[in-house]
Amino acid sequence: MADGSNSGPDGAVADWAIFGDELKVVDIDANAEEELLKPYESFRDAPFNALSELGLHFLGTAWRSYDQIIGQPIFYPGFSDGMKSSVLAQPRLKRKIRELAQQRVEVEMHEGLLGGTQGPAGETAALKAKRLARRNQIEEDLTTVADDWTDKMICKMESKYFIRGAYYMCTQLLTRAYHQGIHVNSQEVMQLREVAKHAAKKKQSIVFLPCHRSHIDYVALQVICYRLGMALPTVVAGDNLNFPVVGSFLQHAGAMYIRRSFGDDQLYSTLVQTYIDTLMQQGHNVQCFVEGGRSRTGKLLQPKFGILSYYLDSVLSGQAEDAWICPVSTQYDKVIEVDSYISELLGQPKQKEDLSQFLSATSVLSLKLGRVDVRFQKPWSLRAFINDQGSRLVKDQPATPQVLQSPAVRRQILTKLGYQVLLEINEVSVVMPTALVGTVLLTLTGRSVGRAELIRRMEWLGARVKAANGRLAHFAGNSIDSVVDKALEVLGPKLVGRVENLPEEMYYAEDRFQLSFYRNMTIHLFISQALVCAAMYTHVKLGVSERITAKELYDYVFFLSQLFRSEFIFPTAPLEENFRRTLEGLVADGVLYTSPTSPDKPHEIGFVELHPDERARDLEHFEFYSFLIWPFIEASWLSAISLFMLSPPPAAPDQDVWLDLKSFQDKAQLMGKTLYHRGDLSYYESVNKESLKNALSRAEEEGIVVVTRSKDARIPQRIQLQRQWLPARDARGGLSAASAGDGRLWHFCEHINQSRKDTGEARKDGTTLKDRIFGLAESMAGDLFETAVAEPDGLPKVIRRRQGIRTKTKARL
Repeated sequence: MADGSNSGPDGAVADWAIFGDELKVVDIDANAEEELLKPYESFRDAPFNALSELGLHFLGTAWRSYDQIIGQPIFYPGFSDGMKSSVLAQPRLKRKIRELAQQRVEVEMHEGLLGGTQGPAGETAALKAKRLARRNQIEEDLTTVADDWTDKMICKMESKYFIRGAYYMCTQLLTRAYHQGIHVNSQEVMQLREVAKHAAKKKQSIVFLPCHRSHIDYVALQVICYRLGMALPTVVAGDNLNFPVVGSFLQHAGAMYIRRSFGDDQLYSTLVQTYIDTLMQQGHNVQCFVEGGRSRTGKLLQPKFGILSYYLDSVLSGQAEDAWICPVSTQYDKVIEVDSYISELLGQPKQKEDLSQFLSATSVLSLKLGRVDVRFQKPWSLRAFINDQGSRLVKDQPATPQVLQSPAVRRQILTKLGYQVLLEINEVSVVMPTALVGTVLLTLTGRSVGRAELIRRMEWLGARVKAANGRLAHFAGNSIDSVVDKALEVLGPKLVGRVENLPEEMYYAEDRFQLSFYRNMTIHLFISQALVCAAMYTHVKLGVSERITAKELYDYVFFLSQLFRSEFIFPTAPLEENFRRTLEGLVADGVLYTSPTSPDKPHEIGFVELHPDERARDLEHFEFYSFLIWPFIEASWLSAISLFMLSPPPAAPDQDVWLDLKSFQDKAQLMGKTLYHRGDLSYYESVNKESLKNALSRAEEEGIVVVTRSKDARIPQRIQLQRQWLPARDARGGLSAASAGDGRLWHFCEHINQSRKDTGEARKDGTTLKDRIFGLAESMAGDLFETAVAEPDGLPKVIRRRQGIRTKTKARL
């Protein structure tokens, strides 16, 4: 289970291991891992030992004192006041306050609110004095507002006694929930500490950029930094977490609170940038989640560039000399919040964070959730990254600071930064045993699998992970049988069912939706193979000719890669190169077989078909890769057919109707649930709002739909099908196979459908799939258009007060 670490000539490296109260340097294997946080004694089982441990933390014995940290000084009285003063004294903030005050004075002058007159010679002295006094008053008011916002925003690292107690409490909770401990790679920790020492000398920040699957992510990283004697990072957190008790605790442990959306508030956005400038100027470590929110699906989300752009601008503008980017992967055997994630993906509203929700979450702390693996990519210079990207992007002129800060160049650097971080998170991630089990169970052709076959497939999948340059969680000294048992124990009977009293114990996916979360933790390693096999399946499913030309195969792989641009993080190599390399790998593995175009061109691939060895295996490996991508193909197909609901009915008084986006998305999900229970969809996990949202985003990028967005929070987003994509209607004004079934939108749906898993859909209840879809779409779209016509500006009737118009419209429709 190699991690790809470098070692010395003798295969050993200096490494960090834990011995009681100290971190000592030892010579061990470069791939070694350490259980960094071991459970404390229980007050119930060993009260004397538990009190002794608590006393060591209170007194600050050995490393617990947190005195000789690597980084800038934190946790001392006056830290918050000093940080607040530094933020409010920043020239950038003062300029913005002065600018906003001047703009407001100009508005008031234009509206005649300041009185006075302006003669032929210009402003009178009295008017000038009044303007100046008014501007000074506004500046004073804005400064007061900024002062209040800063106090609510900044982290308040004030007391070492507090942080010692916080560390003890968090470790108690974490190690009881994750009973197998929190593990790190020893060599990665060494690299991190060395970079931290270098950064501390130069007064530069480390920017930790972890993936985000759980609220445990930032807690785990904080306690690891504390245990390793590194300065805790200031963590960007949404102000939805700033609720009583918990909010204050997190803020004193390193959280900085920001709004979920800034809107057009120039003062607030400038204040956030100023605070980040101050942190990076002073060399404080910082942390934010590059995906924005938590992943509800298990795989990495697309990067969010909001806060990331603030870090980039601090260095790009010269406010900070440099910073060190550290991508971080946090993997779990089991994620505490998955139950709530599934509810949200199925359309239930997200619950607002509060103390009662937090306390209910702690009820799982008595469960055995396995282990947490935290992996660190070696930090790299943000300044060097900017310079390198600038030289690539700006070829016809010197890459001066002014050129690099131009909107177009800055946007490209920021985009590259976001995706580079995600790629490196994937590179450093480990695959947990529960992810292997979930992947195996969800890529079966049968209903269940015997124990021997489960172990065989786990071993095969582990080998595939390593062949794809992935890394497996390290379980030194444990047999594959014990690893499987631990994974099954953690997942539990609610996720993995067992059939007993048979010649061999059988296992099956009890909750496919939840297991898909763990399967998705592996999909990034095989996404290229999955796309090629799905493209190949367009011919395999026909059962006539399983041979396809290389050009046809490439064209469909290109189509799928464009379809899933918002869904997956793809390799950075050009598609042609990645396609060739993937095809060569599948041929080498005996999954596919290629033949030349003609005998005189032996090196030119002309045709691709299933390998004879793969046929002998009953397509086991081919179907494994296909099973990985089929749920996402179904989600894209569902999103595409749901667009038929956007076709205005003939009774609509105006064909230029905009529908409420959220209502449409809810209907699309309801359509998917209906089709699943009818048997027209194979995967219930494809009916999740995240995949549907991503597919809709691609439809918007491709110009199939148009989405309007308002700065007024009361006005919801609205959607409309582009006219050239509108389906034709039959003589009765309805959607039918004879009319809409031959249009541009249906051809798009069919193009996706070519690679869907065969459901044997031909006819049911005397109707074709087309007729079932069109009938369902029309029946579900009626009330969408009724509401849209009654509320054309998107404002609900309670705001518009147009009940009379709505009544007439309903009667007309």
